[in-house]
Amino acid sequence: MKRNDQTLTRVEFQLMNIIWDMKDAFCAWDVLEKCGEPKPAYTTVATYLKILREKGYVDCRKESGQGKTLRYRALVSREEYTRRTMDGVKKDFFGGSLKSMLSYFVQEENLSGEQIMEMLDMIREEEEK
Repeated sequence: MKRNDQTLTRVEFQLMNIIWDMKDAFCAWDVLEKCGEPKPAYTTVATYLKILREKGYVDCRKESGQGKTLRYRALVSREEYTRRTMDGVKKDFFGGSLKSMLSYFVQEENLSGEQIMEMLDMIREEEEK
């Protein structure tokens, strides 16, 4: 199995969002059922699950009485993936500076005074914890 520090492609990320919303072990058919229209072929979903397994994002096993059906589960949570991705963005684009990253978003997103105040309130609340 490969290391799980690899970035997800757009399609892999879409499938992981479906997977992260599932509470229990699932099979490829479960994922296919949750896919939007037009639905991909079953073999496409199965191939992507194999890739996600190789990348270390999911694991699978056969359950007794289920025939050849593989049951999958996520190995990396949405929160962990988000944290790693944002850490990478901060490092790669902003030299590891959170201040530079936040400054970029404040300027590029044309935040209103109200939105900036909301962000400051969130920071203050975290400081008080």
